[in-house]
Order: sequence, then C-alpha cells, then structure tokens
Amino acid sequence: MKAWQFTQVHQPLSLNEVDEPTARPGHVVLDVKAAGLCHSDVGMMEDPHFPFPPGGPRPMTVGHEIAGVISQIGEGVEGWNVGDRVGVCMTTDPAPGLSAHGGFAPQVECTADFLVRIPEGLPYAVAAAATDSGVAPHHAVVVVGEVTNGTKVGILGIGGLGQMGARIAVLAGAEVFVAEPREEIWHVARELGAVDVARDISEFADKELDVIIDFAGVGNSTTAAIETVRPGGRVVQVGMSKRTAEISTYAVVTRRLSLLGTMGGWRSDLESVYALMAAGELTPVVSTITFDEIPDGLARLSRGEVVGRLVALLDEPTTESVRAN
Repeated sequence: MKAWQFTQVHQPLSLNEVDEPTARPGHVVLDVKAAGLCHSDVGMMEDPHFPFPPGGPRPMTVGHEIAGVISQIGEGVEGWNVGDRVGVCMTTDPAPGLSAHGGFAPQVECTADFLVRIPEGLPYAVAAAATDSGVAPHHAVVVVGEVTNGTKVGILGIGGLGQMGARIAVLAGAEVFVAEPREEIWHVARELGAVDVARDISEFADKELDVIIDFAGVGNSTTAAIETVRPGGRVVQVGMSKRTAEISTYAVVTRRLSLLGTMGGWRSDLESVYALMAAGELTPVVSTITFDEIPDGLARLSRGEVVGRLVALLDEPTTESVRAN
C-alpha cells in the first residue's frame, strides 16, 4: 500500500510503498476512512526543535487524526468487532502519526485501549478531526480550565482549536469573550455563541474573566492573558506558535494567578466530544481533500489558508465542506 511518510525536517513528505500492518496482541488494524491534517504535522516538517519529533521509524507514516473501520483484531482484544467504526484518541503511547506509523495510509495499526466508538451518522471526516481538534480544547476548557455554568471565559484565537474551545465553553454555560485579530472572522465567534469579540484580550480587562484559554501562543498573547485575567484566576496555555513568552511574574505572584499548560486530552474527552457532535451541538467546519492532495493541504496549512479543519478522505474523493450535523 502507499503511505505519505516523514523522512527529515525541511523535506516534503514522500509517497512510499509500505507493508500492510498486522494486528499484534492488544492491537487492532483499521481501514482508514479519514485522516486529519494538523499544524503539528507542519511543525514536525519545518521545525527542527518541534516538541514532538518522531520517535518511531524513519521514514514514518504521519497523520495522527484518524477515523476508520476495524479490519483486524489482535489477540487479547475484547469489546471490539471487525466492522466497528472508531476514532483513535491521539494521546496513546506510542501515538500513531507522532511516534508510530499513522493514518496517511489505507491502513494503520493502533492499540485497542484508545479507541472510541463513532456515533451513528457522524461523518468520518468530522470524527477524525475531533480526535485532536476536539479532544485538546475539551480538555483545556472542561478539565484544566474547570469551566462550568456561569464561568467568565476568555478565548484567545479562533482557529481550528479555538473555535471548538469557544463552543465547548458556551455549551458548558460559560459567558465567552473572544480575542481574534482577524476581524473578517469575528462573525464565526458570534455564531459560536460568544458574548463579544475584540482584537486583543486586554480589551476585556474590565470583565473580570475567571479563565483565559490561549489557543494562539504567539508570545504577546500569553503576556496579555496574564495581565487581563481577574485576581485569583487562571490562564490555560494550549497554543505555542512561539516557543517563549515574556510574562510578569509580579502579576502572577501578587494577583495569585495560575498558569497551566495542557496538551491533548484523554479518551473520555473524545467520548464527550463525539456525544456533543452526535447531538448536533458541536458542529465544526471541516473541509475535505483526497489522499493525493495531502502534501498540498499541509502547504495550505503552513501558509495559513485553511479555515477550520482539513481532512483527507481515503475512499471518498471530494473537496466539499461538511459539518457534524
């Protein structure tokens, strides 16, 4: 079978002929139906200091946002059957597409412990994107941010993760304020249920925000979040477009702030996200491409040309946009 593989930094993906996987004990093999494209894939290819250098074989098949159908079951696997529709929680270790062969191929092997059943009627493209762009913001908002009914929340950036995070916060009953420099997409924040939108989070300094979740991580965004959140509040760091930020330790100490980092999430996060999507309450914008278009799609991501999430469909060539409902 053909697979798009990472060889080394600053080199394009290589389309190689690889062996079909076999399910080892405790593992399954999936027929991949959809595989999401992520900024982490771009970072892996472009940044020699990227925090997730592939720890698996080289060349390595990338693609860590995976949805498909079980086609083989290894010894000792219980609770799953051939033909089950599943998504893969990407925080498994080793993680397909990050430290083991991933989903930019017709088949992938993964541990059965991190599978989550895809609800009936949920498109594979949406289910694939949710494994990262749903899990990470859900964990940041609900688990780390402890957002609940009545919480005042600031959301920094409404890219693929920020849009999901903002909507999840709204569904939790929070009062959501969005900071996004691109005014042309402010309408998206309002459609998600945001109370107000501004170019900079500091414009909400008078709102006494309980939690600010930084999905941008551009350096000054973290600085502004520290200066804006209410005394005793918390800043949750998700984005890391810049590797460093200069923050006021004086503000952190004297205002008794919590600065918390988070990455990915748990299987329970994916289960919750799938439930919200199946209910029609969480409807991310997902654009689809073909398997052959994966390198071009990653280039579009690198240039900042993608709105929402971009997903490759491996057996249903299309370029249409879909929503969860």
